[in-house]
Amino acid sequence: MNGAPAADGPAHVGLLRKELPDAVLAPGDDGFDAACAGFQTAYRHRPSAVVRADGSETVAAAVAHAADHGLSVAVQATGHGLSVPAEGGVLISTAGLRGVTVDAGARTARIAPGTRFSEIIEAAARYGLAPLNGSAPDVGAVGYVLGGGLGLLGRQFGYAADHVTSVDVVTADARVRHVTADSDADLFWALRGAGTNFGVVTGMEIGLVPVSRMYGGELVFDLARVPGILEVYRQWTGTLPEELTSSVSLVAYPDLPMLPDRLRGRHLAQVRIAYTGDSRRGEELTAPLREAGPRQSDSVAEMPYTECGSIHDDPPLPHAYLGDNVLLREFGAEDAAAVLRGAGPGSGVPCVVEIRHLGGALGRAPLVPNAVGHRDAHYLLRTLTPLQFADPDEARAAHRQLLGAVGGVREASVGRFHNFVYGGCEDGGAHRPADDLWEPADHGRLSELKAALDPANMFRCNRNVRLA
Repeated sequence: MNGAPAADGPAHVGLLRKELPDAVLAPGDDGFDAACAGFQTAYRHRPSAVVRADGSETVAAAVAHAADHGLSVAVQATGHGLSVPAEGGVLISTAGLRGVTVDAGARTARIAPGTRFSEIIEAAARYGLAPLNGSAPDVGAVGYVLGGGLGLLGRQFGYAADHVTSVDVVTADARVRHVTADSDADLFWALRGAGTNFGVVTGMEIGLVPVSRMYGGELVFDLARVPGILEVYRQWTGTLPEELTSSVSLVAYPDLPMLPDRLRGRHLAQVRIAYTGDSRRGEELTAPLREAGPRQSDSVAEMPYTECGSIHDDPPLPHAYLGDNVLLREFGAEDAAAVLRGAGPGSGVPCVVEIRHLGGALGRAPLVPNAVGHRDAHYLLRTLTPLQFADPDEARAAHRQLLGAVGGVREASVGRFHNFVYGGCEDGGAHRPADDLWEPADHGRLSELKAALDPANMFRCNRNVRLA
């Protein structure tokens, strides 16, 4: 691990309390455990102190203190994307800093660092606008955008990071910076796609898109009755306009009495659709899926964008999970067959497997370049295992086996996507370093910038950029 030896422990916590008397929590204090907890419960931050941010000045003071004492700094709002938990050091909680201000004329939203997408969706909808959020509106917006942000409307509008216009960030030197393409092109490039490697974000301005309704929902198939649906989906994606973004998830539900009959013991394919064109054309585009065979359920219909969370219906309660992914240039018939074999009821470890259709605007560089790369990928294959059903080591092994079973993975793979790596970013052992989250040239540029701006690697409790 990089960084100076930490002067961690009660002495530094006492000093920090004197500097920030109303903001600091230590182990044993009321509220400490709640401040460390997040949506991800497989592991959690265990800092020696939590600083509850109430603005940029508090954040800057906490970063300065950490730098003076050789401590790591972790950042958490909702805790959905936790990848490397802190052991000691300072955790800066931005969960209490929430708020969104919409500029309808400019089609932008100014957001505080603890803001969830549900708040932005509601505020933007008043003006017929929408953010480029992902499947779960309860996710913290800033962390999602810093990792790239692969959203429901990605094929039409690109990554959420492509639409950031400014970032307020406290860097490792405890400076509060307002960063734009004009003020600091290198740092602005890096912040949009490299996560929390370069500082603590205290505010962000994001672009909104003119979307107020869509044709969307979910088609669910029982693979025992429609075994060819994955191949139908694969071929169908080659015919779609950019206005339609979709994915398919494969889930083998255990035969347990507490599950409803529609799920119990079934291997299901869940096709999710978000289309911004008119509903009549949407019906025509989805007809090949409906003609593939009988459906367990079909919720695809006209809806206001404010109901977009119903498409994936992600679980709202905190839980333990591990996940990984691979970005693919191609996803052929043999690859689809390999995924079905690896993700079926006979697999030893339960895995939710998802194939996301990319391309369109996701494949084009934005007007203002950023660190989100691998834009030549046409599909994303990801796995996720809820850990109430599996041992973490077994889950990691199952993910490696499944992702590696894709026939052309060595030739077709271009890397991994930042937001969908849940755990396993520590260097060494069975864990994979984060290097392949970026293209090689981009990783080199990030490494040099990291060495210049954070030479002690203070911001290392994340999908870490290794220093040059």
